[in-house]
Amino acid sequence: MNIVYLDSHTLNPGDLSWAPLEKLGNLTVYDRTKPEAVVERAAEADIILTNKVVLDARVLAQLPRLRYVGVTATGYNIIDTKAARSQGITVANVRGYGTPSVAQHTFSLLLALTNHTELHSQSVRAGDWTHAADWCYWKTPLVEISGKTLGLVGLGDIGTQVARIALAFGMHVLAYRKSDARPKAGIERVELDRLFRESDVVSLHCPLTDETSGIINADSLSKMKASAYLINTGRGGLVNEQDLADALNSSQLAGAAVDVLSTEPPQTSNPLLTAQNCIITPHMAWAMYESRERLMQLTAENIAAFQNGAPTNVVN
Repeated sequence: MNIVYLDSHTLNPGDLSWAPLEKLGNLTVYDRTKPEAVVERAAEADIILTNKVVLDARVLAQLPRLRYVGVTATGYNIIDTKAARSQGITVANVRGYGTPSVAQHTFSLLLALTNHTELHSQSVRAGDWTHAADWCYWKTPLVEISGKTLGLVGLGDIGTQVARIALAFGMHVLAYRKSDARPKAGIERVELDRLFRESDVVSLHCPLTDETSGIINADSLSKMKASAYLINTGRGGLVNEQDLADALNSSQLAGAAVDVLSTEPPQTSNPLLTAQNCIITPHMAWAMYESRERLMQLTAENIAAFQNGAPTNVVN
């Protein structure tokens, strides 16, 4: 089988082995593929792998040989799944590969907001400690998270892992998840209104749907404490970015840290790029070596299952 990976660079910029995929067929990898090049590059593909390259009905119709699309991510909205199904094309995603990495990054963002480690390291390197009048100093208030309340919007695998870490830090954990009523140890299930009002930290771990789009907006931000922090490692569209920027710039909120934005890469006009007390990382929470290694292996396992006539993780 011919396997074509259209945008391989983010999964494997050169530090992983392609062996798990190479043993399954004739593998061709492209770092990146522009929309106008998709059909030409995939014309002989039996299997396409994609992370962000869109495969809509128009493109799929021009690929009669195609039998399988593997999305090297959990979200699969880049694929027209109905069109794929009508053409007999199986579409599968990968779930769970990034749970430890995203949970770890969530706390790296929270600790960046509370400890300001990089700020103080830069200060020391600039000579501030050498010339200090005292044996220690700090340039900004430092916040202890033990005893604080963490509010989780979403309680799937990642949210649950974040809760476990929070409990180990001595935090009280509130959570909102509409579709799951099962209790989890140490986590208090609450409605959104209470979560926003009582949390010292609100962290987003829910999917982007019509219902959750813009769930962080002027109204929800107005309910939060002025001392509270917002963290988003979910999807950029969960946040009304102008409303968040306004809240930060007016000190209505103490700080925010986001790994995702509504448009990626962001436009220079994105208001969060210039908002005060806002940390932004470039959608890297999933990208730790171990996470990408798992993603490679699980992608290969999905393909092998399809080749054996028992496809797994099928989304269409």
